[in-house]
Amino acid sequence: MGFKTIIEPFKIKVIEPIRISTEQERIHYLKEASYNLFGLKSEQVIIDFLTDSGTSAMSDNQWAGMMRGDESYAGSKSWERMRNTIHSLTGYTYIFPTHQGRAAERIVYGKLGGKGKIFISNTHFDTTRANIEVTGAEAIDIPIPEAKETCLIYPFKGNMDIDKLEKLIVLYGKENIGAVILTVTNNSSGGQPVSMHNAEQISKYAGTTEYYLYLIAAGLQRMHIS
Repeated sequence: MGFKTIIEPFKIKVIEPIRISTEQERIHYLKEASYNLFGLKSEQVIIDFLTDSGTSAMSDNQWAGMMRGDESYAGSKSWERMRNTIHSLTGYTYIFPTHQGRAAERIVYGKLGGKGKIFISNTHFDTTRANIEVTGAEAIDIPIPEAKETCLIYPFKGNMDIDKLEKLIVLYGKENIGAVILTVTNNSSGGQPVSMHNAEQISKYAGTTEYYLYLIAAGLQRMHIS
């Protein structure tokens, strides 16, 4: 049998030194943080798996983009490039930039949420749930049953349970549904993928009942309105 080596398809151009802690030190750090990873300092962590949100090395094109950045207070060339790119991807005329998806959620759910509103998702991301519930609304997760079977090999465990979606619509009524949210991939359910067929089924419900359907993917939030 031949030996096969898979290497990363990139070259590392910048490195940052890290301190290698001992096992006893790491145990101490965890106890001090009450085993809450958000309580750790970055200098105490050797390999950071807490998030994948912008923690890796930037590419040469990203560094070049920073050098091209236009910090003009108004009429920035950087803004024009971003606006044109977003418009070409989504077709939206009105674009409101935020520094992060979580900040965008705060604005969106502040508008759509409120006491008595119901939000349905395959599994709400933690900050998504927080931004919904802080308005007094309720966030309901309906992943497929197979998602809870950790030892089961099953494709598309990130799918939303369509039968439960239909029952929730009947139970609460469309006037009380703030949004149907499809998280792709399903981060809070182990990063499991979602099938296109499942997305199409959900979209049909959103289209026929005049709900908002949100697709949250790779940090880009797109709002599809029937």
